[in-house]
Amino acid sequence: MASRLGIIDLGTNTFHLLIIEKTTDGILPLYRISRPARIGKGGINQRIITEEATQRALGVLHSFRERLDEYQVQPEHTFAFGTSAIRSADNSADFCSTILRETGIRITVINGDEEARYIYHGVRSAVDLGPATSLIVDIGGGSVEFIICNSRQIFWKQSFEIGGQRLMERFMHTDPLRDSDRKRLYNYFDEQLIPLANAIHQYAPTVLVGSSGTFDTLVDMDYQHRTGQWPPQDKISYELPLAEFYRTYELLLTRNHDERMTLPGMIELRVDMIVVAVCLIDYLLRTYGIRDIRVSTYSLKEGVLAVMTEE
Repeated sequence: MASRLGIIDLGTNTFHLLIIEKTTDGILPLYRISRPARIGKGGINQRIITEEATQRALGVLHSFRERLDEYQVQPEHTFAFGTSAIRSADNSADFCSTILRETGIRITVINGDEEARYIYHGVRSAVDLGPATSLIVDIGGGSVEFIICNSRQIFWKQSFEIGGQRLMERFMHTDPLRDSDRKRLYNYFDEQLIPLANAIHQYAPTVLVGSSGTFDTLVDMDYQHRTGQWPPQDKISYELPLAEFYRTYELLLTRNHDERMTLPGMIELRVDMIVVAVCLIDYLLRTYGIRDIRVSTYSLKEGVLAVMTEE
């Protein structure tokens, strides 16, 4: 493996860059950043990446290219992964060729099963899953990955195209979300998540482990509420008390965009999508009787790194 690697996760809402160096002592993170690209906005339910979304993507990836060059990461040692919005778009190939031509970044489009596998390895690198059966949940803008597992193995995994951007465009017609639309949303979860219900019945996970994204913001809000400070920078896993989740859930569901932005710990990137995301978390907790929530700050890109270094 090359001494320096760049790993890019091209999410539907956010692009993430991780630059690492492999040393004799192990993996040394050199640089990480997340930037909003919102490539699913305005087109995800029509299966297209709009021209505006492509321009936003190029803006972010040009800045990533500059950082990669600054850290002297070679193009052949840069690994970019396209997820839900890219894999489901009818113009996916055009989008990827535009990105390659303009930035020199070659995108590998992965399917939902591969995405779930990488997420498992990322979360396992951050959280001591132990022998108990856990349900890992990664809520993206385009898809949601569910992995039933323990520290040793995956029992079941599946990706569902029910990410936050898709749900917002389909159900969030008012802000705050109307009760009637929330009920329609929960009915939609009932319809879409039958395979998950069957798997949970079979494997009976007792812990929900949230991966990055929305869960990071929930942890930030918890820390701001309890301590008035941000979470420790060097910590990569957290407990999220059930009571704290529901305190935040009530705040998010009863406030509009501007009011949510005033909540300590909230960031502009997640202020709208977090509404449908916490509805999904509430649905999972209530439907499956799960009482424990843990959070991993690691996700897909750290999972890619873990798999690459194991091979």
